[in-house]
Amino acid sequence: MKKVRIIILGVFAVLAVIGAITYQFNREPSATASSHTTATGPAPVKGMPTMLDLGATECIPCKMMAPILTELEKEYAGKAAIVFIDVWKNPGEAKKYGIRAIPTQIFFDKEGKEVYRHTGFMDKKSIVKQLQKLGVG
Repeated sequence: MKKVRIIILGVFAVLAVIGAITYQFNREPSATASSHTTATGPAPVKGMPTMLDLGATECIPCKMMAPILTELEKEYAGKAAIVFIDVWKNPGEAKKYGIRAIPTQIFFDKEGKEVYRHTGFMDKKSIVKQLQKLGVG
């Protein structure tokens, strides 16, 4: 029984090392990074409903959301701000918004008040539903 515990602990240690190496490796910018906008200014955007997506360009669910965010940016231009922040490249932003897992989406009304938060992949239909609740048509 003791040998089984040691083997299990060894496997977990190896997995932790692999995870740490993968995390560090994936922090480098990718040539295949998505084309959606990365925040350069403060979020939420003043005077406009804002959907803030906090993730990383190399996170799998975040990569899945990238084309959705690009579409939404075009569809809601001038009506709502769709903002992406890479928290692996900007770790202070994760702390600022209290992020514990990525991706996390935060929706703000036009006054900048947080009204909804979701963690994990979020499909386009669900994002549009939240934007509609904020009066964005």
